[in-house]
Parts: sequence; C-alpha cells; structure tokens
Amino acid sequence: MRSTLLAAALLFAMNASHAAELPTAPLTIGTHKLTAEIATAPEQRSLGLMNRFSLKPDHGMLFVFERNETLSFWMKNTYIPLSIAFIAPDGHIVNIEDMKPQTEETHWSRGPAMYALEMKKGWFAERGIGPGAVVKGIPTRQ
Repeated sequence: MRSTLLAAALLFAMNASHAAELPTAPLTIGTHKLTAEIATAPEQRSLGLMNRFSLKPDHGMLFVFERNETLSFWMKNTYIPLSIAFIAPDGHIVNIEDMKPQTEETHWSRGPAMYALEMKKGWFAERGIGPGAVVKGIPTRQ
C-alpha cells in the first residue's frame, strides 16, 4: 500500500513538472476557445499526455510536426480517454478519432497532417466540431 502511494505521488510530481515545462497557446475552433500545451520536440511528442490523470476543462495538447505526413498515435501509459484531431498545415481538421486509455491500438490521420490536437474524449463532438473545421492560433514553427 505504501509503495503504491509513493508511486502515485511520483507520477503526480512528474506530471506537474512535465506540464509546467511546455509552453501553451490559445486556440480557437469556430466560437470555441481552448488552451493547448505545445509539444514540438520529439521527446515532448513521445511523452505527450502519458502518465496524467486529468486535464483542465478546455485544455489539451497540440503536437507540432516538421512535415505534412500521415500521422499515427496510440494510448500506451495514457490514463485519460482522449479525442484527437489531425490537422492539415492550413489549420483544417482532416479527421477526429476517439481513443481508449492504456491501449496500443493505432489511430491514423486519414490524410497528410502537420498537427494533432488531443482533448478529453468527446470534446469535439460535444461542440459540433468535425472534419473541415479550422483551428486558428496554431503557432508557427521557428
């Protein structure tokens, strides 16, 4: 029991330090506003939202890639059910997939994408956001 509590405390501390390290950006999809942590480096994208147990309302993570290509994601070591929007370089959503926690099932973009936005599962559907919607405020690569 004691080792379980210690492990949970360590995971919580890792989550807090990881989240604090990433910059955030305000994004807009139609009339809906959100705050996204920005993961640009390969190690940031690999870790993503792993080992976290919650997300604030209207918060998520934007993954920024170097090239416009077919992207794939999985949910190993991810405890929060998520929806992912694959986004083309011009900001339009290519497709949205729902992902179950702690699975190794691969979720693919249905075409080339340069960005992926993860939010709590159902966030896009609850707001009527689907393929073709435009995400505004995506930071440009430097």
